[in-house]
Amino acid sequence: MEHSFFYKALVFLGAAVLFVPLAKKSGLGSVLGYLIAGVFIGPSVLGFVGAEGQDIMHYAEFGVVMMLFLIGLELEPELLWKLRKSILGLGGLQVIVSTIFIAGIAMLFHFNWQQALALGMILSLSSTAIVLQTMAEKELMRTSAGQSAFAVLLFQDIAVIPMLALFPLLATTDILHKPTTDAHDAGTWVDGQPAWLHAAIVLGTIAAVIVVGRMAVRPLLRLVAKTKMREIFTATALLIVVGIAVLMGRIGLSPALGAFLAGVVLANSEYRHELESDIEPFKGLLLGVFFIAVGASIDFGLVSQHLKEIIMWVLILIAVKALVLFLLGKVFKMGTEQNFIFSFSLTQVGEFAFVLFSFSFQQGILSQETTSIMTAVVAISMGLTPLIILANEKFILPRVGTGETEERPADEIDEKNPVIIAGFGHFGSTIGRFLRANQIPATYLDLDSDRVDTVRKMGLKAFYGDASRVDLLQAAGADKAKIIVIAISSPEKRLEMIETIKMNFPNIHMLVRSANRYDAYDLMNAGMLHIYRETLDTSLRVGVDVMSMLGFRKYTAQRLARNFMRYDEANLKRLSAIRNPDEYVVEARKYMEEIEATLQSDRQYFTGESDLSWDPDKLIEEVRASIQENPLQ
Repeated sequence: MEHSFFYKALVFLGAAVLFVPLAKKSGLGSVLGYLIAGVFIGPSVLGFVGAEGQDIMHYAEFGVVMMLFLIGLELEPELLWKLRKSILGLGGLQVIVSTIFIAGIAMLFHFNWQQALALGMILSLSSTAIVLQTMAEKELMRTSAGQSAFAVLLFQDIAVIPMLALFPLLATTDILHKPTTDAHDAGTWVDGQPAWLHAAIVLGTIAAVIVVGRMAVRPLLRLVAKTKMREIFTATALLIVVGIAVLMGRIGLSPALGAFLAGVVLANSEYRHELESDIEPFKGLLLGVFFIAVGASIDFGLVSQHLKEIIMWVLILIAVKALVLFLLGKVFKMGTEQNFIFSFSLTQVGEFAFVLFSFSFQQGILSQETTSIMTAVVAISMGLTPLIILANEKFILPRVGTGETEERPADEIDEKNPVIIAGFGHFGSTIGRFLRANQIPATYLDLDSDRVDTVRKMGLKAFYGDASRVDLLQAAGADKAKIIVIAISSPEKRLEMIETIKMNFPNIHMLVRSANRYDAYDLMNAGMLHIYRETLDTSLRVGVDVMSMLGFRKYTAQRLARNFMRYDEANLKRLSAIRNPDEYVVEARKYMEEIEATLQSDRQYFTGESDLSWDPDKLIEEVRASIQENPLQ
């Protein structure tokens, strides 16, 4: 039965809304959510979309074009030049070496060299969405593992473009299924032209796009922006992208290549961020539809027939990519612990593989059977990523990192300092530098082995390890120390460390970092007295400057800020004990009225508008009693 476009749209959007949030909540990522949605609505499960539903791919591939345009926008020449060694060295070698290894293995399984090379290039890529999101959630982006992973992923995104350009040259003669259903794509400007003219047309068109993009597109966008009609600006942005994509198609190149080229041309434009914000919704939605269509197209009958082959390919890919990445990490002198994080984070195959497999099938490189099998391999490798990263954190890093640290001769664990600082990121390092400037010795603990090496080069005592472990705290002198500053960034680790110290080192004073007031509630409920919200002081400093710029005396504004902080700290305990959300809102509103009335009288006192017998603590009690007599309804 042929379904209408609106029926297909209803099914695709409904599946996305249902399955993607569930996948995100489960830690699988949005890409796998879209794939699972496609599987469920496809002919293998619910059958809402049959073979005729694949017409939606014409719309979905538009999302791929949008994605490559946005990648091009991100490629600022300054960023590329700054990361040139990591991008070209580490990223380039990863793609080349992985391609060679995987292509060699594919040829052992009787693929011809064109098919093996295509498989090697496609499977060498990793998932930008999964890796960057995971690194950001674990706060690893600033570590050497995070920076190296970013460089590799950036090179892979760029490498997709030459792959799309190369694939038509790899088409085999015995498999020909390039779609010809669209009459508009029946021919190009270079069909039947001699080779020299073909090359001249292609190069001339690319050069014209670059020149016109730099000379004409910016004035056009400036003119459209002056109309202050956002929908017309969005339409203009889409017109530019689609126009260049169509032009590339007319000269025999991939439309995606044209979109990427358009993005690079506009990367330094003053309208770059506006273009990104306007096109991002189209890209995200259409890419989601693309991945749903990929999931719906998986032939599970074929997959079940080749299940052993699929599992074998998944294991081979994970092993090969992890080995190549680890060896490259050694070559680029990455610390062992950081190298394991880097290597295991990039073992999956990326979302671009779905695009490239679809393209390689259309170009006559890979058969439908191979494409279906490899699509399942990609999806499974992506689904295993959270488990691989978890296994690395639980079983490998504790042994590798701790063993490496304990073997270092520079670790003089017999030294006992009065202060221990756990966590030497931006928060802990400021505390450490301040104490060192005042000749107060301290011992530093951190989970980033590269950061530990840097700290030691600076002359500060540092140990690698998990500060919630009793043996590491013992080695750092926690039984003799007077104070421990818990400055690690993870709220869960902070609470775990607090319990460890309370059980094993009850005499040490704990000063604990807090990200915000809600984090402070948990720490207060854990029995902490000395809690330091990292956003509080800075926020009040901004408020003081605002008052000063509005004409208040600097001293008065600073005194008001100190009173605000004192009153806010006093109310934390009261609010931290409330579990019911509705009750919390009522109490928070009471607190806001109390502090507003208190500071209003405080301000009048400092500006000479009230008598000098004012007592702030007494006023607080009076305000609180007044509010209790007239509670909020």
